[in-house]
Amino acid sequence: MASCTFFGHRKIHGETALKIRDILIDLITNQNVDVFYVGNTGEFDKTVICELDYLSKIYSFSYFVVLAYMPTSKDNYFYKSSVLPEGIEKVPRRFAIVYRNKWMIKQSDYVVTYVENTVGSNSAKFKELSKKQGKFVIEISAWFWFAFSNRQAQVIFSCLTLWS
Repeated sequence: MASCTFFGHRKIHGETALKIRDILIDLITNQNVDVFYVGNTGEFDKTVICELDYLSKIYSFSYFVVLAYMPTSKDNYFYKSSVLPEGIEKVPRRFAIVYRNKWMIKQSDYVVTYVENTVGSNSAKFKELSKKQGKFVIEISAWFWFAFSNRQAQVIFSCLTLWS
């Protein structure tokens, strides 16, 4: 079996949720992905969590919301399956998201990214790091999504289009 993680911008376009669902279904049914790791910052992560929660009622897989910070009594979020990467409690707060993201890449075979702007983007940095580590990277863009590995590149058009 295989695992997958996600990196994307805080803000997303409306059609992105449909593309995420389409990609998740393909990963579950065709690529045998049975474990997913996702952060909890921004619209992209929250959309992925929502789609995973929905699909978990239809398909058999596990997913974990990977936290960058120790939860406090003031935190108002709750996830069924939250995890903290081992050792993150020793990491200075300003480096916690980077530490968490590197941990998620290490755990995963596939990485789904949503990067529209590469200037100053941590999502773009982690997409490139994933490629360098030989992960199978699926890129969501506004019109179609690309899948890249170190040995091959192919364009895969989504079943869902902007017009349907």
